[in-house]
Amino acid sequence: MSIECVVGVLIEHDQGAAKPVSFEVLSAARKLADQVSGKVIALYFSNLASLEAEDFIQQGADEVHFLINPNLQKYTHENYAFALLRQHKKHSFDYFLLSATNNGKELSAILSAQLGVGVATDCISLFVSEEGDVKAVRPVFSGKAYSTVRFTGNKPHILSLRPNVFRDSPFSNQGEIFEEKIHLPEFSQRAQSIVKQVGSQLDITEARVVVSGGLGVQGPENFKLLEELASLLGGAVGASRPVVDNGWRDYSNQVGQTGRTVSPDLYFACGISGAVQHLAGMSSSRCIVAINSDPNAAIFSVADYGIVGDAAKVIPALIRAFKKTLSS
Repeated sequence: MSIECVVGVLIEHDQGAAKPVSFEVLSAARKLADQVSGKVIALYFSNLASLEAEDFIQQGADEVHFLINPNLQKYTHENYAFALLRQHKKHSFDYFLLSATNNGKELSAILSAQLGVGVATDCISLFVSEEGDVKAVRPVFSGKAYSTVRFTGNKPHILSLRPNVFRDSPFSNQGEIFEEKIHLPEFSQRAQSIVKQVGSQLDITEARVVVSGGLGVQGPENFKLLEELASLLGGAVGASRPVVDNGWRDYSNQVGQTGRTVSPDLYFACGISGAVQHLAGMSSSRCIVAINSDPNAAIFSVADYGIVGDAAKVIPALIRAFKKTLSS
């Protein structure tokens, strides 16, 4: 089969391992490439090669390129953008896919501006029309409507994909692995020295379980209960805007129209009334469990399961139940 287009994918990694969201992007890239007679090139920027190369191939990559430089151990947009632009000159990508994480959104905007090409952000679906055009579907107006984007003009066409949407089983695939030491400009070392250490806390947009709290949690001290439940289930802690406005949690935890959009498998809304601004950020969750002392709270209208009660008393009971189940 002749190759008609090249689909590039950026592999995001943290703490020496690829993020699960990167495998989702690879899966979407593989499906896209199969429809347009293309090949998938996965790019992994790091200070050393990863042991996960075969996993990337099984998830759909035809080629895995490890680009090695000591200053790529931690993400900085200057270094990554410089390296991505060089890789585009080398491979001539027709499409370039990233995850719609903080890093992915930042890089997609930089690449779009530097190359003068179009970008579709936070995509939830990709498909090829009968005319052979690749189109992307993305939410607009806080998820109240959907926009279908068709690309024209210069390439690469850049897309960032919403986490927890493009999941699929591994492909049966064969591929090649390459390692290359790359040069970064002089500012690389200076940029690396000022990188903020953010730790290994799971980003709520990537988490498959999110435990969010509102004012009904009754105080910042009770968020320790939410943290315990989230840790037990391998998830992350979110918050409503009033909680963030009161200084109980950081803005990075905020779910909603003016915060983050999440699509986890399981979303706990603890002491959250269900304002439309909050629903805009979490209504696409696969399963929603609402805990609220007000039986008429709006959150129950979107919940799959509802518990009427004080969140500060219900959550400890849930923790005990989950511990018992998981230990058995």
